[in-house]
Amino acid sequence: MVYRTLGRTGLRIPVVSMGVMRADNPNLVRAALDRGVVLFDTANNYQRGNNERMLGEVFKDYPRDSFIVATKVKPTGTDRQTGHLTSETDPEEFDRMFRTSLERLQMDYVDILHVHALSSRQAVTYEPLLKKLEQIKQDGRARFIGFSTHKNMPGVIDEAAESGFYDVILTSYNFQMADWKEMNDALEKAAAAGIGLIAMKTMAGAFFDNDRTRPINVKAALKWALLNPNIHTAIPGYTSFNELEESFSVMEDLNLSDDEMKDLRLARDEASLFCLGCNDCLGQCRKGLSIPDLMRGYMYTYGYRAYAEARALVTSLGLPSEPCSDCVECTVTCRRGYQVAERISRVAKWKDVPADLFMA
Repeated sequence: MVYRTLGRTGLRIPVVSMGVMRADNPNLVRAALDRGVVLFDTANNYQRGNNERMLGEVFKDYPRDSFIVATKVKPTGTDRQTGHLTSETDPEEFDRMFRTSLERLQMDYVDILHVHALSSRQAVTYEPLLKKLEQIKQDGRARFIGFSTHKNMPGVIDEAAESGFYDVILTSYNFQMADWKEMNDALEKAAAAGIGLIAMKTMAGAFFDNDRTRPINVKAALKWALLNPNIHTAIPGYTSFNELEESFSVMEDLNLSDDEMKDLRLARDEASLFCLGCNDCLGQCRKGLSIPDLMRGYMYTYGYRAYAEARALVTSLGLPSEPCSDCVECTVTCRRGYQVAERISRVAKWKDVPADLFMA
């Protein structure tokens, strides 16, 4: 077991944790606990709340100090174009959703409460929400406060390091990302400020193609992320016992073999199901669509087969069913070569899928 300390939280945990988003088998969670997993990451909206309920049923049979739970709540009123929180952001609604999460988890507190999916510097330091988060922490309902980020990661991480407010950050981080230097500089700054850093999306979508016939070397990808000493743990989203063992096996030797390095070099610039989050596309779309979010929904659909999460994400964007239908030609060019309009057309259809098709 390889352990690192999660910043100023003082929590000493294995470098491999568990992203629970896609898991629905309580026995897999129990197996992870038995294997030595300590940190489990979920969210208020995963599986329409069933993800938290499942964890609550499992954890009620374990001593509270034997595991660490992180959950995430997405604030209302986020401006889709800028990522800013607005006057429509309601801290009381955020608190209400968090209380619901605690009820599902059957807990009085979580170890880490993340603000879900922040993507602008302004959102990181939005004062009305910070006051509510501080109150939640003082009430003892969350030991530590953090946020997750999928876009503009270097900027928001840098802002958090300067703010001195956050204890933990959950960020996308993998070998395919385009902004290595900026990202690594931001991570180093955050770690120096005492922030615990957790990596997600380490496997870059896991596949290169929609049919999942061309897998990424996910073990090598996970090692690559963990070779950065400023990454304190990662949350691969394993959904089977084999994936659990494969993820844990990286701790036998975190160094990349020659073959693993070769695999990553060959895959470095090849388009996979992971959107780089470079945001180059945002100024190109005539309609101002939130293309990075739609591409994340595409990855959820074809890479993860996390259909409920894909539907929830796409529905939250308030799109028409065919948002590109009246555009004669797509004006968006992607540095990865994605056929953006085609991908949007595929995932936008989630808006018309009834929620009742998924677990209630």
